[in-house]
Amino acid sequence: MINSAPCLAAAIGLAAAFACFAPASGAEIVCEGTYAKHLQGVCRGDDGALYWCFTDELVKTDAAGARLKAIPVASHHGDLCCRAGRVYVAVNLGKFNRPAGEADSWVYVYEAGDLDFVVKHAVPEVVHGAGGMAWRDGKFFVVGGLPEGIDENYAYEYDEAFRFVRRHIISSRFTLMGIQTAAFDGREWWLGCYGKPKVLLRTTAGFGDVRRYEFDAAYGIVPQDDGRLLVARDRVVDKRHVAKLVACRPDDERGLVELTAEAKSP
Repeated sequence: MINSAPCLAAAIGLAAAFACFAPASGAEIVCEGTYAKHLQGVCRGDDGALYWCFTDELVKTDAAGARLKAIPVASHHGDLCCRAGRVYVAVNLGKFNRPAGEADSWVYVYEAGDLDFVVKHAVPEVVHGAGGMAWRDGKFFVVGGLPEGIDENYAYEYDEAFRFVRRHIISSRFTLMGIQTAAFDGREWWLGCYGKPKVLLRTTAGFGDVRRYEFDAAYGIVPQDDGRLLVARDRVVDKRHVAKLVACRPDDERGLVELTAEAKSP
């Protein structure tokens, strides 16, 4: 007879990890620790672990935010995504938001388990600086900086070997420093941007039907299976950065609504 207990225990453990990762309405996930530079993005691994990028430090936590490992990385490591046991990070070693020729855009790849460096891929097509990325249907999409005077953003599509496929135009109007964070929830793209106020873009899978909202999602977006999204928050405490994830729900008029704030309203 085959002993199924270990498999059952593993399945229960994985389910528990995902259950822990999905906070109740209004709950928060706080990343353990403080960091010298601000948060650039967050993603979730297949096992429910969270990966937080703080510009020059890459951090892995469990589903509840307890730190498991942190490594120093080159600045500027930006937004990131997970795929098949590896962590992919958009990296610019040159200048952001400048005319073509001044950026030095890459994707760095790490093992999800121990954060060991694996390889880096040049993405020179991201001419204004690679700042964020996501995965959808077998392809990687890289976003990044934008010089002033350009009234549209771009998403650069690559296959899984990082061969360039095409550039997508996002008719967003100008956003300060381009697009910071990107996430696909299975139906739509959510793109976080800087600005005063900060801007959230919402598009179809093909980057059409662009909707623009005043909402802060510039530090990370993590889609959930139940239709909610976890949105990152970054603040400074004693000259160090701390970060957390808050649960949000989509809203046609406001883009996203933070459930914590909604629960507090009368």
